[in-house]
Amino acid sequence: PLCMPDGTVWVTQSGTRDNKSETPLYRIAPDGAREAIAVEISNPTSLALGPDDAVYVSSRFEGIVYRVRERGAAEVFATELGVATGLAFGPDGALYVGDRSGTVFRLAPEGDHKAEVFASLPPSVAAFHLAMGPDGWLYVSVPTLASRDVIYRISPEREVQTWCTAFGRPQGLAFDARGTLFVAEALAGAAG
Repeated sequence: PLCMPDGTVWVTQSGTRDNKSETPLYRIAPDGAREAIAVEISNPTSLALGPDDAVYVSSRFEGIVYRVRERGAAEVFATELGVATGLAFGPDGALYVGDRSGTVFRLAPEGDHKAEVFASLPPSVAAFHLAMGPDGWLYVSVPTLASRDVIYRISPEREVQTWCTAFGRPQGLAFDARGTLFVAEALAGAAG
């Protein structure tokens, strides 16, 4: 989910790899009213709010990131991103995209939005999840089949460090306004 400044929450409904959901996105208003957004996006995976106030959506099936404007029209923003999963914007407006096969791409805020390799990490069995930290480092969870997995952090200069090894299949990452990192995990592979 993606929480907007006005309290609206965006969520994805991803189908199976070979299926397209007729309504892959929903907006949920602060009063609980749900609005289906019927756009042509296969397997939407991650959401991020861009500096232009558009919602960016990764499609792991297509290796594409889409930009969705307020009225719900989806347009291709970037292609050739592998198994595009996690998304995060940097302080300079660059978009980072996690390819679960082991690459973190960076797309410059201006120009043709051609992806450049920002960092290489071990591949994931599920998805890369990204969060930009208040320290300017990009935090990445890389769930595998191991009982304990790593959360990495990558500096603006592309230095990769192991930040934490205490989580079993870490998934979603989010920083709060105070800079605390929250991590959703699968409790060492079990549901949780």
